[in-house]
Amino acid sequence: MTRSKWLLPLLFVCLLGAARAQQAVITVDHGPNAASQRGKHYVVLVSLDGFRYDYAKKYGARHLLAIAAHGASAPEGMLPSYPSLTFPNHYTLVTGLYPEHHGIVGNSFYDPERRERYSYTDPKTSSDGSWYGGTPLWSLAEKQGMRTACFFWPGSEAEIAGERPSYYLHFDNKFPDEQRIDQVIAWLKLPDEQRPHFITLYYSNVDHAGHEYGPVSPQTAEAVKHVDELMGTLEVDLKATHLPVDLVIVSDHGMAKIQGGWINLDQYAPMDGLITVGDYLYAPTEQAASAAYQKLKAADAAFMVYRRAQVPAELHYNSNPREGDPVIVARGPYAIRAQAPTDREDKAPTAGNHGFDPTMLPEMKAVFYAEGPDIRAGMKLKPFENVNVYPLLARILGLDAPPVDGSPGVLSGVLTAH
Repeated sequence: MTRSKWLLPLLFVCLLGAARAQQAVITVDHGPNAASQRGKHYVVLVSLDGFRYDYAKKYGARHLLAIAAHGASAPEGMLPSYPSLTFPNHYTLVTGLYPEHHGIVGNSFYDPERRERYSYTDPKTSSDGSWYGGTPLWSLAEKQGMRTACFFWPGSEAEIAGERPSYYLHFDNKFPDEQRIDQVIAWLKLPDEQRPHFITLYYSNVDHAGHEYGPVSPQTAEAVKHVDELMGTLEVDLKATHLPVDLVIVSDHGMAKIQGGWINLDQYAPMDGLITVGDYLYAPTEQAASAAYQKLKAADAAFMVYRRAQVPAELHYNSNPREGDPVIVARGPYAIRAQAPTDREDKAPTAGNHGFDPTMLPEMKAVFYAEGPDIRAGMKLKPFENVNVYPLLARILGLDAPPVDGSPGVLSGVLTAH
């Protein structure tokens, strides 16, 4: 086959992929970037779901390690908020609020005031902005005349604080990995007035491998190398735009190998009359909550139990009714649930999982890498809470941010003088 004949089908595939991405993108007309925003720098925020803090060294992620060498990183990890779950922590990263303050206290939970359940897998709730508190970065930017784009991010399909991103997509985990990068670059090639200054990008490969095969497995190693190659491609493509782009790569949590089988709370206390979601317990009365607490407290098991108001302050998980009462906190990497399912086949716990207290299980710690014109080279950060990412990004973007749980001072040393 001649070179020209070989290139034709390749070109067709590329055009087909680009067309698919363009068809999938939902555009919200917020008008052009305000004149005051057009000269500002850009931020591409990437989430590598489930990428544990030590994976890069453990599995030789050369591109991420290179970014760490000439940018900023947290070698001993970034601390996720409790619980170290996907939706709570992704939303914390873009609001600067602990889960109990922004309201997404789990991937799935019950709201006693609404008398409704929230589930991250149900579009009726995950895309309903009334469940979400705080002001995510894309809403903050849009309010101030700066255009934004989200290639997947928990919450980005909902109208929150009266805003949506200018460009976003409905979540589709089968969307080709490389084409996600192509779309990010396509957004950055838009005319100045349409070009988003804040862009999110999301990959779940490492999380899926860690769940199914455990954190120490050839499959997880392969997933780490795959997303690392993607980050290498993204880095090269961003530099080719010749725009002042800061690349920030984070994860929402780590991963731990699960020990043993299911621990069912109904072995220690009756669940009759309680609403349960996973290991979240919602008692109909104070008397019922107290009775369940006393029974569970007496159990010699792999968990601690608290009345909600008495959950240790450092967990920031003691004031939102959505957290349930009593509250269960695992002592280690154990699979805990209220009771076995009766309406479907009961399956063994996944090989790996998360959601645990990161101060008790270092395996829960996440990653932080950053490079770009606003990032000081060679910065090695001590572990910090992920609520502090929001103030950092708002400052890079030049946005007026509201008070949040994170502090602008924690990561101020990451920034260059200009």
